[in-house]
Amino acid sequence: MFLAELQSEEKIAFLELAVLMAKIDGNLSIYESTILNKYKKEMGLENYKIKDLPIENILGLFKNERSQNIVLTEIFQLIYSDGVFHEEERESVRLIKKHFGFDSSEFKNFKDWIGKIKELSISR
Repeated sequence: MFLAELQSEEKIAFLELAVLMAKIDGNLSIYESTILNKYKKEMGLENYKIKDLPIENILGLFKNERSQNIVLTEIFQLIYSDGVFHEEERESVRLIKKHFGFDSSEFKNFKDWIGKIKELSISR
């Protein structure tokens, strides 16, 4: 949705993070795979080879608030795509929240907003 606004380095970092999040529960669902392919196409990274970078290294590449908001928004869409919010995903989201410095109310607003978007897309 907003990934085109990221800088080149941030796009690669986002794709690394998205793949990490999609695989974190040990199962890459068809829903997650579809979204990852959409991300690659949106960012022009169809041929990019994942390097399995550590999450701490990835998160450090998103310097401004706008980029961080985009990352969190898109990651929530990916996480919710298979209908299950796994404990491993929950822990990684907590790490992202802490690293980006989101306060609890701001974080909850993001989560609620993405939930509403998901409901709208399902009801079509």
